[in-house]
Amino acid sequence: MTILLLGAHIPITGGVFNAPGRGRALTCDCMQIFSKNQMQWKARKLEEGDAARFREEVDRHGIVETVVHDSYLINLASPDKTLLEKSRVAFLDEMCRAKLLGVRYLIFHPGAHVGSGEQAGIRRAADSMNWVRREFGSSDVMLLLEITAGQGSLLGHSFEQLAGMMDLLEDQKGAGVCFDTCHAYAAGYDMKTKKGYEKTIEAFDEIIGLDRLKAMHINDSKGRLGSHLDRHEQIGKGHIGIDGFRNLMNDHRFDGIPMLLETPEGQKEYANELKLLRSLIKKG
Repeated sequence: MTILLLGAHIPITGGVFNAPGRGRALTCDCMQIFSKNQMQWKARKLEEGDAARFREEVDRHGIVETVVHDSYLINLASPDKTLLEKSRVAFLDEMCRAKLLGVRYLIFHPGAHVGSGEQAGIRRAADSMNWVRREFGSSDVMLLLEITAGQGSLLGHSFEQLAGMMDLLEDQKGAGVCFDTCHAYAAGYDMKTKKGYEKTIEAFDEIIGLDRLKAMHINDSKGRLGSHLDRHEQIGKGHIGIDGFRNLMNDHRFDGIPMLLETPEGQKEYANELKLLRSLIKKG
């Protein structure tokens, strides 16, 4: 029997310590959160008391794994020196907040090269990761590069790009990957058919390594295969469809890896979507 950790992105409205209870009410085994407002550069300091209460609530509600997603404003590959420096400082703060919360995975988009070229962007993203790791000074928080759909000049839409960034890291063990089903499908990796799914996972293992896959975002796709459209859809209502997620739900290679919904209806439908995903798991 496949043993999966299924959960969703949970809001922190009213305090980060409220998230575990919300997650459990939706039947989450695991959850993803923002540690602050994801659309603002500045954030109120995360108090130790709030962080301690969060850790207690995680234990009390039996949330097996929590991951933090960084701010959408951060661009670790930016050619603009001012924005790059601002992004690095903000990302370092994200790492510190994750550590205080007792969270071991920080998920982020690799960034956009903004016309400066793919290879230059990959180098800057890796340099940024090296800088924040040195400033952070420990391996307590693992950095998870998220595969992207490849809209505009966004990096990370191929396994080769992700592997290229990680190859340039000083701390190879301190980084991994978050696999987003919608992004991968939109980037051209088939998740729908059985044959396509196996080919995709085999390519990931060959180029990056399944041992470096630490988290997954489970989203259907409004865009077609290879469309590069970053638009999430509810499970079974997009172009990946039920059969695509049935492939994933019965793959023992992903036992114990947090799988997290980020679908459009959010908390209104998370419980139903989690029930649907669990129903796809073959018994016995």
